[in-house]
Amino acid sequence: MSNGMRVDLSELDNVIRKLNGLLSDMDKANTKAKYETDIPSTAFGSMKFLESNELHTAHQDGKTRIEAMIKDLHQLINDFGTSTSKVRDKYNDQEQANKQGVSAAPDGGSTGSAY
Repeated sequence: MSNGMRVDLSELDNVIRKLNGLLSDMDKANTKAKYETDIPSTAFGSMKFLESNELHTAHQDGKTRIEAMIKDLHQLINDFGTSTSKVRDKYNDQEQANKQGVSAAPDGGSTGSAY
């Protein structure tokens, strides 16, 4: 029996669409972090500049951490989107079942059985 509450499936569709947009943005960020932020070790100075290797290593470590964060965030958004889709489908299935149940109910509240 319904408690009078309704779920707006179009709002769940909007959430799913927005999450898919975020996933697309995360893919772009991942590509940028991997391929557009690489700095060669020579950019930090020659081997005569003793700290150049440390700077390059620190940059590579930071780059790796950012790539991992983007990957984790992508997975989180993907998991939330998948869960939202499943919830939306379950609400839709229940709504369809409720409509079928209402249309299949006998008139007058009788169960159709004789005494």
